[in-house]
Amino acid sequence: MIHESSVSIPADHPSFAGHFPGRPILPGVVLLSLATRALGDTLGRRVPPCGIASAKFLRPVSPDTELRVRLTEAGASWRFDIFAGDECVATGSLRVDPA
Repeated sequence: MIHESSVSIPADHPSFAGHFPGRPILPGVVLLSLATRALGDTLGRRVPPCGIASAKFLRPVSPDTELRVRLTEAGASWRFDIFAGDECVATGSLRVDPA
């Protein structure tokens, strides 16, 4: 089962302040948060803190970039891929409590 959602992080988002002056990029923790939030939306419930089985940040994400989060169910975990256009910027796997 595959689920996709889109989001854009505006340039005035607080995570860009100081990360990094002169060339702001979206912190990896925000990308993980987007994946977790998308998973909660997909499951129709709030997803409590879950295990991160793996995470790779492949490309920097600039302000005002439209992102697409793709989730693929894989048993007790979910694979996430985050794209900016056709380019994958982050990928990994989240473990979720089935309750």
